[in-house]
Amino acid sequence: MTIAVGSRRPSRPAAWEGAAPSRILVAEDEPRIASLLERGLAASGFTTEVAESGDEALALARSGRFDLVILDVGLPRMDGLEVLRELRQASETIPVVILTARGSMKDTVAGLEGGADDYITKPFRFEELLACVRLCLRGERTIDATGTISVGDMSLDLRAKRAIVDGVEIDLTAREFAMAEAFFRHAGQVLSTAQLLDAVWGLDFDPGSNFVGVYVGYLRRKLGKDRISTVRGLGYRLENDARITAA
Repeated sequence: MTIAVGSRRPSRPAAWEGAAPSRILVAEDEPRIASLLERGLAASGFTTEVAESGDEALALARSGRFDLVILDVGLPRMDGLEVLRELRQASETIPVVILTARGSMKDTVAGLEGGADDYITKPFRFEELLACVRLCLRGERTIDATGTISVGDMSLDLRAKRAIVDGVEIDLTAREFAMAEAFFRHAGQVLSTAQLLDAVWGLDFDPGSNFVGVYVGYLRRKLGKDRISTVRGLGYRLENDARITAA
């Protein structure tokens, strides 16, 4: 199994400056993967600590020293799903991103139903995991017990990756869903092009590109053209109470 860590470093300031805490627990028993995650997260501005077993991960996650856990399912002495179950039964609300083997849908579903905030399948690109971590850490809007964010008559199911608008399920691509999640988590707030690039594509993308405008257009056609406003010179805002109009 391999993961790819990009060699480029961010060439501009973090787009969400001051918004996200930075202490991450990496629960991974494969030394090579743990080392790559440690180095990649450190290069992205996070402080990390590695736990090599489930019981160690549980103790550290309960310590209050961390803001997020990257949790491998296949840990020795106590598997990742049991660690997650113990955390949630103790009402620990720390965000958890689970790592699962590709094709292990049973573990993925069990993790999400057990209270994981998101999941990444192995092998994966580091940039994919980093974007997931950043979104979990930046969440400002309340997520209910089913993993759903609601804004007016719209809802976003983070576990099933589904969008519902006025009772109708809307198909979104992976990129569209990532952008929708950023908007839903910060509904009513203006998000800059740089923030949206960071959330959906990562810091390696040119902030002068037109990716954001194109995908905002896609979301307007699917969610309703008046739901996302353009704030001239600043960025875009998901309106809390906008109704669907024909796009």
